[in-house]
Amino acid sequence: MKRIITTIWIISLAVCAALADTSFSVQAPQRVRQGQKFAITFRLANGDSPSSLNVPQIQGCDLLFGPAQSTRQSYQVINGVATSSSSIDFTYTYRAGEPGTYTIGEASVVSGGKVYRSKPAKFTVVDDPSAAQQQGGYQGQPSVSIDDVNTQSSDRAVSANDVIVRIILARDKVYEQEPVECTIKLYTKYNISSFRPTIQPSFDGCLIEELDVRPALNEVERYKGQDYYTAVLKRCILFPQKSGKITINSGNYDMSVIQYEQVNMGFVTMRNPVERDIKVQSNSVSLDVKPLPQPEPEGFTGAVGRFSIDSRLVGNTFRTNDPATLIYTISGTGNIKYLKEPAIDFPSEFEQYTPKAETDSRISGSNVSGTMTIEYTFVPTVTGDFTIGADKFVYFDPSTGKYSTLTTPSYPIHVVKGASTPVSDHERKDIEAKNTDILHIRLGDKAQSHDHTIVIATWWYWMIYILLIVSLIAAIMAYGRHARAMADVAGRRTARASKTARRRLADAKTLLDKGSTAKFHEELLRALWGYLADKLRLNGSQLTRAKVADTLTDRYGEAGTKVASEFTDVIDACEMARYTPVEADAPRQLYDRASEAINTLERLKD
Repeated sequence: MKRIITTIWIISLAVCAALADTSFSVQAPQRVRQGQKFAITFRLANGDSPSSLNVPQIQGCDLLFGPAQSTRQSYQVINGVATSSSSIDFTYTYRAGEPGTYTIGEASVVSGGKVYRSKPAKFTVVDDPSAAQQQGGYQGQPSVSIDDVNTQSSDRAVSANDVIVRIILARDKVYEQEPVECTIKLYTKYNISSFRPTIQPSFDGCLIEELDVRPALNEVERYKGQDYYTAVLKRCILFPQKSGKITINSGNYDMSVIQYEQVNMGFVTMRNPVERDIKVQSNSVSLDVKPLPQPEPEGFTGAVGRFSIDSRLVGNTFRTNDPATLIYTISGTGNIKYLKEPAIDFPSEFEQYTPKAETDSRISGSNVSGTMTIEYTFVPTVTGDFTIGADKFVYFDPSTGKYSTLTTPSYPIHVVKGASTPVSDHERKDIEAKNTDILHIRLGDKAQSHDHTIVIATWWYWMIYILLIVSLIAAIMAYGRHARAMADVAGRRTARASKTARRRLADAKTLLDKGSTAKFHEELLRALWGYLADKLRLNGSQLTRAKVADTLTDRYGEAGTKVASEFTDVIDACEMARYTPVEADAPRQLYDRASEAINTLERLKD
């Protein structure tokens, strides 16, 4: 029975081989070093024993010996599909001549009564040893081919040129805050069975906008004269936060590649897939970040790109104690997700609430475009005619290398008395004082003989008079402080820094509760950087880790150094978590640490 099964198996292999297409090809190195020995192999695949062989000479290279003939027969099972193949190799050994490009002409062979011809091929002889090595120079065995398992033998070491991870920048020169696309890409001649980053490339000095990718080896790309399977591991948009040279350090990766080992089955040789573990290190790249022109114009808060602005006042009738809304819109291309809400100059008689900002952005290549809409809610508290002052928006245009200023119109407002107007403390005191003053006016008896008290001579008259004067002075001082606060835009930013950060932290927690961890990390970074910018009165170009640390240390001493280190640790952990796998409870720990860092800084006294 065993003999019958073996016979059937051999017959099946013979049938498979007979059905396979016959081909004749040449295998040659792409680059060799001058004076180096190298081999050129002509392969007859799935054909009968040849009756004749005609191989052209290679002018300029010395033929040392050949042809050396070898025959191979293989059987392999890939994904449950059995295939059989056979080949006859004719190998010639040469010594490389002078540097230059050489052509291997058309060769021919007669097999089974038919003539088969190979296609011409070219190779290059170089005089630089490193150049040959970089290009995967021939080392006595065929170069790895992505579509030929015969070259992916397990007895062949995986070279540095067989599997590559590249960090690619769309541009290497940008301005501060100017977006630039970064891609991390895998190039491999082997199928990959497992892939795990051990050290991710660092993006210190940049804010990162992560893009969704689904790595898959589904494309073939030619790189340095060789074909590779490729997969995009990571795509992101970088926003440099400081000028000078920013280096993106290399990453380390552990992976397993599929090779094939020969198993001798007696009559035939099988090729079984095996895994080989390798370690790959990516390249490192540098980004030359140009500083923004100095001096920065008044009103510039770090907007870099090309923008337009618009504003509109909702409604045309305004009453005391009724809320109203001013809608401010910024549109364009650039670092729109990291813009600060403009500080609108409202009259001091208006109560102003924390602005509500929403950003809708889109990414195309290195361009980040979108719209930022800010709603300013205010409440008039007194009647009269007022003006919401014109605001200016300043941005830097990298295409022109200049600053541009945009302005919004001013809005005149007429406020009438609302249905219910609460009385202010100052007005209440005035009323109370007036009521007290008229207590002395009474009818009394009609007889004129009764004595009358001279009011100005009483002690309580002067007490009330003094109280009125003190109240007036207090009101004037309060109004002065309020006016100065309204005039100090930076001071208003600092005063509401904590409140704005709390709102953004709440938004981040909402995203976390919904399971949007990527958006959670993004919003958490916005909360931290935005809080530090407002608290320390730093614009976008100054908002770096080093500047934050120096400012906190100068202002609070050793306590400032400690809190700066905590902010830096949280920001680094948050940025790392955006593109590396994290534990399930890690985001909530980051949220707690961010909240505690803000609380710690708020407790410090200037």
